[in-house]
Amino acid sequence: MPKAKGKSRRHKYSYNLNRKRLYRSARRRAAPRIACSHIRHAWDPHKSVAQNLAEMGLAEDPNKAVPIPKKLLGMEVESDGQQPGKKIVRKPYVVNEMELEASLPEKKSNTLSRDLIDYVRYMIQNSGENYKEMARDEKNYYQDTPKQIKRKINVYKNFYPEEYKNFIASLKPEKMEVQ
Repeated sequence: MPKAKGKSRRHKYSYNLNRKRLYRSARRRAAPRIACSHIRHAWDPHKSVAQNLAEMGLAEDPNKAVPIPKKLLGMEVESDGQQPGKKIVRKPYVVNEMELEASLPEKKSNTLSRDLIDYVRYMIQNSGENYKEMARDEKNYYQDTPKQIKRKINVYKNFYPEEYKNFIASLKPEKMEVQ
């Protein structure tokens, strides 16, 4: 196979290029990646990370923000009650918005796929509690073992207990009519 063109060419070093300046300007332009939208909107790119976080009332170093008490270290030191280096928070709304967002209840996002629900209902409808028969069923496309089928049914029971009770209750009259 032939070589790609330009690969064997000798690369020349440019002595006139100031690489330190290029690196420094690229580093200055790159802003930190911020995940929280509240912090991102209040961020000032002309200030340092420490200055931005201090203005928002956030800690740059959590170890310094919440120090280990001297009592735990074995030494007891009395303090006069004043905290040295108290900083002014200029953007308290950032912390307030983050606390409000954290206090909201979490949405339940645990649901089962419609295919799995239909599969479990079909298996229960045709075989009842006989897991070995379910494993031999033609609709068992994934060739689940009886234990795997039982586990899927238990997951369905735990996710949708009311729906499962109603489904089982609706199956009982059908079985009485058949007999």
